[in-house]
Amino acid sequence: MSDEFNNVKPDQKDEYWIRYALTLADRAEAMGEIPVGAVVVTEGKVIGEGWNTPITDHDPSAHAEMAALRAATKAMENYRTVDATLYVTLEPCPMCAGALVHGRIKRVVFGAWDEKTGAAGSVMNLLQHESLNHKVEITSGVLAEECGEKLSAFFRRRRKEIKAAKKARRESLQKDEPTE
Repeated sequence: MSDEFNNVKPDQKDEYWIRYALTLADRAEAMGEIPVGAVVVTEGKVIGEGWNTPITDHDPSAHAEMAALRAATKAMENYRTVDATLYVTLEPCPMCAGALVHGRIKRVVFGAWDEKTGAAGSVMNLLQHESLNHKVEITSGVLAEECGEKLSAFFRRRRKEIKAAKKARRESLQKDEPTE
């Protein structure tokens, strides 16, 4: 455990780790990926971390949670992460939720809700589905505004870039057209 973490009050530990996940989301954004970061922690120590890389890796499963879970299971030398907590800036999707259940994550803490594909309460709740043999504890909305704003700003910028590229393409085509 870092000295910095030891000085964090017990009621602020979730915020501490979500802030850490936000720094990982910055790595994804720097790569042009949707800015989502995740970290797996046990006993106050990072055992896995990840950020979105599906575009870079040409892999639809390269979500932040999947990368963090893979790193954690390797570190633990076990496919199950009993007693570990995953902190992620965005509510997990169904794919990630399924992996977290299979990996026996004890707890998921997330920032922003995902109203389109959230699988920890927004659209569905796979993490606590009554038919599954493992239920994951959920803490939602930790630094939700900050996490949500990071995503919103990314998508605003991306829409603006796409619009500018379309305009530049149109103008380029108009220049190349012969005039009569």
